[in-house]
Amino acid sequence: QVQLVESGGGLVQAGGSLRLSCAASGRLFGSFTMGWFRRAPGKDRDDREFVAAIRWNGGSTYYRDSVKGRFTISTDSAKKTVYLQMNTLKPEDTARYYCAGAQEVQRPQLHYAYDYWGQGTQVTVSS
Repeated sequence: QVQLVESGGGLVQAGGSLRLSCAASGRLFGSFTMGWFRRAPGKDRDDREFVAAIRWNGGSTYYRDSVKGRFTISTDSAKKTVYLQMNTLKPEDTARYYCAGAQEVQRPQLHYAYDYWGQGTQVTVSS
């Protein structure tokens, strides 16, 4: 069993930066994939938008188009932690951000591909 705990959310002005962290407990095999999803205000509970993902072995990364060049996903294997560095934040980035994980993910952009989820951390970007 894998547990995920996010941290690092908060309130920031447009143009600012935040770094989200997701600490994992349990066994993470080499094929493990970790992703970040977000749910904007007013969206349904299951309406989670893909943000970024990374393969634990090899470190291949994936991003949604609207965050490319602004967000960076990375890992610290020793700490079993994945990070999402978010720069040049925009009001439309306001959402609750969730960390997700799974073994053998074929399509990391799909939220139903993930087995493990954190509770989320709120990011609010003011204009």
